[in-house]
Amino acid sequence: MNFNRLRFALAAACAFGAASAQAATEIQFWHSMNGTPGERLAGIVGKFNESQNEYKIVPVFKGGYEESMAAGLAAIRAHNAPHILQVFEVGSAGMMAEKNAIKPVHQVMSEAREKFDSRDYIPSVAGYYTDNHGKMLSMPFNSSTAVFYYNKDAFRKAGLDPETAPKNWYQVQEAALKLKDTGATACGFTTGWQSWVQLENMSALHNQEFATRNNGFGGTDAHLVFSNELMIRHISLLSSWVKSELFTYAGRHNEGEAKFASGECGMLTSSSSAYANIVKNAKFQFAVAPLPYYDNFKGAPFNSIIGGASLWVTAGKKPAEYKGVAKFFTFLSKPDIQSAWHQQTGYLPITSAAYALAKQEGFYAKHPGTEAPVMQMGRKIESHSKGVRLGNFVQIRAIIDEELEAVWEQKKSPKQALDDAVLRGNAELRKFEHEHKEHKEEKKGKKGR
Repeated sequence: MNFNRLRFALAAACAFGAASAQAATEIQFWHSMNGTPGERLAGIVGKFNESQNEYKIVPVFKGGYEESMAAGLAAIRAHNAPHILQVFEVGSAGMMAEKNAIKPVHQVMSEAREKFDSRDYIPSVAGYYTDNHGKMLSMPFNSSTAVFYYNKDAFRKAGLDPETAPKNWYQVQEAALKLKDTGATACGFTTGWQSWVQLENMSALHNQEFATRNNGFGGTDAHLVFSNELMIRHISLLSSWVKSELFTYAGRHNEGEAKFASGECGMLTSSSSAYANIVKNAKFQFAVAPLPYYDNFKGAPFNSIIGGASLWVTAGKKPAEYKGVAKFFTFLSKPDIQSAWHQQTGYLPITSAAYALAKQEGFYAKHPGTEAPVMQMGRKIESHSKGVRLGNFVQIRAIIDEELEAVWEQKKSPKQALDDAVLRGNAELRKFEHEHKEHKEEKKGKKGR
């Protein structure tokens, strides 16, 4: 009898345990984080899942940003979307156009009664992901900006001051010449993400208009206007460096980061998020500094602009699932989580509290230069330095890349390439505007019926 009771008790306990395990509401999270950031993200998700037993975040790597966004949009249209979709910043206009397919973050947090105030987030970060009423549409997560890296050991070898980074582009040229002439590095300078760094960030840094309608924030009828004095001068300078072998073009994405980390190139402009992999792979001392600029532009340098991605919540899920999403977002935004993420990856601390904690913990004092991206983003935001939010921007960046490659290959003049990029890019904007207008009218018609 006792044996039977014991067996019954054990069976009941097992059944209760199984029921408890099944009770955890699963939240699907599609992302594009690999390498060191991917490892850190897995750690954050693991911590959240261990911190409670109501919800289980299930992270799924869906490839690079473009692949992940395409997979997400396809899943949305097939009514099989994940709860959370990580989308890079250039996909923001596309996600906003899918109004009925997304649930704004401010609404998710409000309905779940989670404490949430967009003013807690760094203004230049939060501002990119808000609507015209200041309401946050997606959750900032892995936010980055473009910065300048240089090899301190190579600078010493070339007779340059390793504690002083070039401040303007002509000083970068002088440093590249010395690095090459002394044999300190085989290549003076390289870049990652050329459209984002050399056009979009350079425009913001000098408060120059990239596109009309407030760089696209004001509406889908924007036009590209970046073929201007600043850009023609800048691309002409870089083109002259290609001819003299001071600048090595590595590729459209982050390929330049490997050339810097290997010691081949002595200077690099790329994302602040490259920091983690450079720390891991570089066998030399390096430093992080603000982006160089042209000092004869009034007021320059202004703030740089955001990169990275944010987390979008899809529509049509259950209230309990949204509650889990909200709790996860609250966890992600905690100062200790964000500060550790920032310190380990090079991404920005998205809240003022996380930045204060990193400072308090002595991170910037121990690692000089790592505060540069935060300081750079913290400069005063002006009319043309908020960022760029345009439809079909993935396609427009591909066009810019193609036209810049024609310059590096000496097939086109900088002005011709920039003019052509504007012309071709504006065709993409009109396509997006037309599709978006048709989409709106179709919905109006359905409502009327």
